[in-house]
Amino acid sequence: MSRPTVKRGTLPAVGVEVLESLHQHRLLTARQVHALHTPDTLLRWTQRVLVGLGERGLAERATGPHGVGLWFLSSRGADILSAAGALAEPRRHLTTPAEASGPLRKHTLAVNDTGIAFVNAARKRTGDDCGPLSWRHEIAHPITPARGRRPAQLVIADALLSYLQGTPEESLILHQRFIELDRGTIPPEQLAAKLARYAQLRHYTPKPASQDTPDGPLWRAYYRVFPAVLIVLADQTPTAARRRIQRVIALHRSDPDRDRFGTVPVSFVTLADLISHGPFASVFISAEQPETYQDWLGNTHQHQPKGKPDVPA
Repeated sequence: MSRPTVKRGTLPAVGVEVLESLHQHRLLTARQVHALHTPDTLLRWTQRVLVGLGERGLAERATGPHGVGLWFLSSRGADILSAAGALAEPRRHLTTPAEASGPLRKHTLAVNDTGIAFVNAARKRTGDDCGPLSWRHEIAHPITPARGRRPAQLVIADALLSYLQGTPEESLILHQRFIELDRGTIPPEQLAAKLARYAQLRHYTPKPASQDTPDGPLWRAYYRVFPAVLIVLADQTPTAARRRIQRVIALHRSDPDRDRFGTVPVSFVTLADLISHGPFASVFISAEQPETYQDWLGNTHQHQPKGKPDVPA
């Protein structure tokens, strides 16, 4: 195992990459930074890199439960990235110390753990690519036009994940997913209603179309194929998660808007299974085939978690 050293007064090259991740992903623990950027080093060295960024005023640290450090980008760090042209995407708002230790902390960290699971999977597969910046938070699209003083209705995904899969022919397939992180804090009917809004997005066609968008549904201006929706359940027992999946699928199937807008591909996985087994294990349940465990691409393998999928009543 390599053990690079951090010299006083210098910043390792990986420091800029860490700042980019802090900017894009809002909030990361040392463990998450280690998994993304320095998996072949000791965690202690990653912690020293973060401390070095903090000493230079480029990153800030809040304290989470059990003394866990929660790292986020400072305004000075954002200015340096902007000046260097290193920002992968613009962000109007930087995380504040209050937000870092506030109620959205668990949600943000869980979204980032979801992305990290795909990064770890890509590293183990020849030709695949999913890196530290391969997911973006809070992707919003309109599903209705603005009318007078009434703003357009939006569907806002918790994240958009992009994954490049290599093929035996040495070509690449781009897979994208809208990520919904569900901690069981909202009623199942609200989650099902959001799935209906994704279906509405699939049909939404601005009229008249602007010069910047092609004719047809708006999503075609951003995606080659409409991304499927992946619901990741966190902070719930396996039994509670299965029951929640069952209820959401039943509500989704009985939604009255299905006749008007149809549906979109939806799958469910617990964050614990995703982290433990990875996205290419059969630990996902699709809304279309809830009786069978699949991997995230819809393939069926021998491995599946204990217990059987619940078929919605």
